Amino acid sequence: MKNSWISRKTSRSSFIKSLIGGAVAAFLIPLIDKLPAKSRFRRFLRPPGALPGDAFLDACIGCAQCVNVCPNKCITLYGLEGGIENLATPKISARAQACILCMACTQVCPTGALEKLEPTKEGMRAVNMGVAVLSEDVCYSYAGRTCGVCYRACPLPGEAMTIGLFEQPMVHPEYCIGCGLCEQSCVHMPQAIRVIPRSEWEDRLARARLS
Repeated sequence: MKNSWISRKTSRSSFIKSLIGGAVAAFLIPLIDKLPAKSRFRRFLRPPGALPGDAFLDACIGCAQCVNVCPNKCITLYGLEGGIENLATPKISARAQACILCMACTQVCPTGALEKLEPTKEGMRAVNMGVAVLSEDVCYSYAGRTCGVCYRACPLPGEAMTIGLFEQPMVHPEYCIGCGLCEQSCVHMPQAIRVIPRSEWEDRLARARLS
């Protein structure tokens, strides 16, 4: 019965989205090109438990329940900067406010766009929001000035991130969950560590292997 209700609600929501989107597309699309380049191409992350790619967009109904329940207020909704297909879907800007992995958003999602996860170590390890990418050339620790704040912010220290001499951080992509706490904590401006969506990281890896 619950699945039937969700299916009807999702279909109705998809219809309304399509109707509104089609009606205003002629006005919105020209505005996207007028947005500043940094806004248009800024990287955002999905909340924990998000289905991959198009599967998430198909399942998300833009109800904003994840936004309302988030105690850290790190989840917001896409506006025009993400294009029509992402309009009113949830996003996280790690530099502004990273995910604390409370998993509250995954518990209230009515359609399964966010898979339910528990706020435990095992639940954290199941998160796949992105991958932290370190720029050694601007990292204080790689310049001989010990720092280590990103390591201390990591929810999986010794797994997703380890440290060496002068607390030089080393990211282990296979264990990094992309919560963004390292990016938020970085004291360098611009930040020496950034979290990118895992799909983008995999694309970079594939290109590097081909080159």
